[in-house]
Amino acid sequence: MSLIDLILLGIALGVDCFVVSFSQGLIYKSEKVKNSLILACVMGAFQGFMPFIGYFGTEYIHSIVEPFSKAIVFTIFFVLGLKFILEAFQPKKEIACVGLECVWLGIATSIDALVSGASLNLTSSPLILAAIIIGIISFLMSMCGFWLGNFTKVFPSKYMEITGGLILIFLAFSGF
Repeated sequence: MSLIDLILLGIALGVDCFVVSFSQGLIYKSEKVKNSLILACVMGAFQGFMPFIGYFGTEYIHSIVEPFSKAIVFTIFFVLGLKFILEAFQPKKEIACVGLECVWLGIATSIDALVSGASLNLTSSPLILAAIIIGIISFLMSMCGFWLGNFTKVFPSKYMEITGGLILIFLAFSGF
């Protein structure tokens, strides 16, 4: 993957962080700076770490899947893109990010990043650079989402999820 592809991947994965943080921005009325920083750090850390698990997990099955790697990468990004778009039309459950709940939100939003780690391996992309880009973009999108949610209280997160899905579908087709 090129640097632009990695940035687009980071943006697509960061959309989940943006949406979750947006919902948290709607909830919090006190200690907003502290809560936004904690949430953004958790989101960025999980999004940046999970590709390592997916990347090295793929190492074990690389010789088996290598002949099908382009089709697998296409399928992963295409399915994740469709998942983002479909989730945009489903009702969201609001969860406050306090303690362990914040960690669970970080894990839940980073499952897609774990799967993308497999794609990074199959495309021989630089893992550390990708993880840094994904983590930083996720941190920044989380901060933006939190504060937009806090300030606007009426932002259509559905369109952000659809955009993230379309970016992933674009990445699916750019591999061919």
